[in-house]
Amino acid sequence: MNLGKDILKILNKRYPPNTLVEATFKNLDLAFKTDQVGWPVLLFLGKKNEHGQVQGERYARRLTRSDDGKVLKDHWDHKGKAT
Repeated sequence: MNLGKDILKILNKRYPPNTLVEATFKNLDLAFKTDQVGWPVLLFLGKKNEHGQVQGERYARRLTRSDDGKVLKDHWDHKGKAT
């Protein structure tokens, strides 16, 4: 399952550093963790259960920057089911 361009538009913004951000997109619940700079690096995509955890798919971001801040690698890897 590839991430659509509308979801990537949400994930290409900066958020508060080292936080868990929850959002919704159409009928899906999103929860993503940010790194020390504020970029989303771990995504849970699916539906929330009764405990507030998102069950569905899990993605991890590969984000590599050069010393001057230029993006060298930026893609999302599907890691499997999120339970």
